[in-house]
Amino acid sequence: MQVFGDSYPARVYAMSERPGTDFTAGALQETGRDLDVAIEGEGWVAVQAPDGNEAYVRTGSLNIDALGMLRTADGMPVLGNGGPIAIPPEEKLDIGHDGTISIRALGEDPNVVVTVDRLKLVNPDPQQLEKGTDGLIRMKDGQPLEADANVRVTSGFLEASNVNAVAEMTSMLALSRQFELHVKMMRTAEDDAAAMARVLQIS
Repeated sequence: MQVFGDSYPARVYAMSERPGTDFTAGALQETGRDLDVAIEGEGWVAVQAPDGNEAYVRTGSLNIDALGMLRTADGMPVLGNGGPIAIPPEEKLDIGHDGTISIRALGEDPNVVVTVDRLKLVNPDPQQLEKGTDGLIRMKDGQPLEADANVRVTSGFLEASNVNAVAEMTSMLALSRQFELHVKMMRTAEDDAAAMARVLQIS
């Protein structure tokens, strides 16, 4: 931020800005695991945050705990149509593209498939989202969202990071070179000013 005043406007101060969040989707990586799900395009999976409120994630590595509760890899309950999702004992589990969870119940007829619940999938305006210090995404107004039937998931896949390590490294190197160039220019200007001062003293 440039500083203006009575003197020559050559002074600047750093201006702090709140870092933004890149919501661009990452590439999908196949895992073949039934409890791994990835969002197709835009959308989020609703979870219950440690504070009890609703939050949203795109990481879809899910697990079933000893009590049958469906949880994220971080242990947060995954939300369905009526709250946290509970999975009965099962032999086979399938998550459909619309988030519907179907199972073949343990000890039951293998030809009978039962629908247990449906993942709560949402697709809010990214401008209304914010990332908390716990890494979870929430609505800025703190209100829970309605499920969006248009959001789709793919089971057996996980979404990779949307960060391109090579591109980010190249960008950091370019910024480092620019910084070095600016420092060199400042030193040159300082040397020129000192030389001019000596000339004026002699004269």
